[in-house]
Amino acid sequence: MVIVFKKHISIFIIVLMTVSVFSQKHLSSSVSLSKNSVYVGEPVQVTVSVFTSTWFTKGVNPGNIKVNGAFTVYFRSLSTSKQVNGKTIAGVQLFFNVFPHEDGAIEFPPLDIEVETPDFGGYKGIRHIVKTNPRTINVKPIPANFDADDWLVTSWMSATENWNGDLKNVKVGDVLERNISRNASNTVSELIPPIKWDTIANVSLYPARSSVSNNKTKTSISATRSEGTRYLFENEGTVVIPKMELTWYNPYKNKLYKKTMPEVIINVQPNPDLGMLATVKEQLEKSKTAEESQEEKALTILGLTIKQFLILLAIGLLSLYLSIKLMLLVLKSYKRKRAVYLNSEKYYFDLFIKSIRSKNQQEIQKTLYRWIDMLHLDEPTISNFVKTYGIESMIEDKIINEKEWVLARKKYISRQKNNIKIQNSLWINP
Repeated sequence: MVIVFKKHISIFIIVLMTVSVFSQKHLSSSVSLSKNSVYVGEPVQVTVSVFTSTWFTKGVNPGNIKVNGAFTVYFRSLSTSKQVNGKTIAGVQLFFNVFPHEDGAIEFPPLDIEVETPDFGGYKGIRHIVKTNPRTINVKPIPANFDADDWLVTSWMSATENWNGDLKNVKVGDVLERNISRNASNTVSELIPPIKWDTIANVSLYPARSSVSNNKTKTSISATRSEGTRYLFENEGTVVIPKMELTWYNPYKNKLYKKTMPEVIINVQPNPDLGMLATVKEQLEKSKTAEESQEEKALTILGLTIKQFLILLAIGLLSLYLSIKLMLLVLKSYKRKRAVYLNSEKYYFDLFIKSIRSKNQQEIQKTLYRWIDMLHLDEPTISNFVKTYGIESMIEDKIINEKEWVLARKKYISRQKNNIKIQNSLWINP
């Protein structure tokens, strides 16, 4: 019997697998890479194609894509077609850009893509999941002769700077603000390295928070990073702010480019009010502390650090899990006890008492007989119960006294317990 059952189950599973394969026979997928080997930061265009021998009744949904060791940007989908055995096959192409931020081998993962398309001979769209194969991208490290802190891969970059203040009239205690903004194509803001501000004698620097953004269209992406610093001049004399070189590597031309911000010479004049220098410095220090505090707050969730939040989240999830388990155990125990109660003498007695309060004589008689049947009586009759555990007035003149029946039941329960004790005391374990 068991062997026959297992045989039928096996046949059923094989049939299901055959139907599933046949129903998706009209669907196919492929994944192609623009490059198999790139440098850190160099984008790889990944094209995911899905084809059907019928047609799509709904847009293709790629779902969330995460590539470990890289930033991933989804651009768009594009309808396409191809010829197979003289037939035109409809398809959709999904375009992604992968920006590696770590060297080594990274994997564009296998995808489960949701599509809707009719099966052969049908007309109604049926939901299918099309699976793709993973693809490996080899990421080369930053070349040894390049500074890793300045490494940026982009096809083009522009840089502009502006000064806030009069560079030709600077006194001790004055503050000049400098801002540099870079815009780079075919990259993301996370890959634009921060500017390293040079230390200058007799000048204190107070860098400001940087501002970053990504600008994406259907076919391209660019990134912007703006940052600045404040120069506090503490002594008179000539101050030279050295030139700054901003570099980037163009992977399409295999060439390093450089943009130079020229040096700035400032003649700092004396200031008779030297007391203001300490005041300005104190204000800048407070401003710097406030900005650092804002950065720390930006890295918090609900006022907690990420670590604290994750710990509390784990505790919360564990507590929720234990609470659900406890609730299920309590519910299971309640259901078990409820089932026992619904099949017990107590349940039928409660129904009897409830019917007394309703003063419905027919219902009272019905529930009373039902309860008596549940008792362990030699003669399961009302008169026998009354003679044994109650008084005659309990059934005289059709007067049902609830308290008298409750007392009679207690007497019955007590005697039943005593009988059990006597039986147990006489029992001998051989």
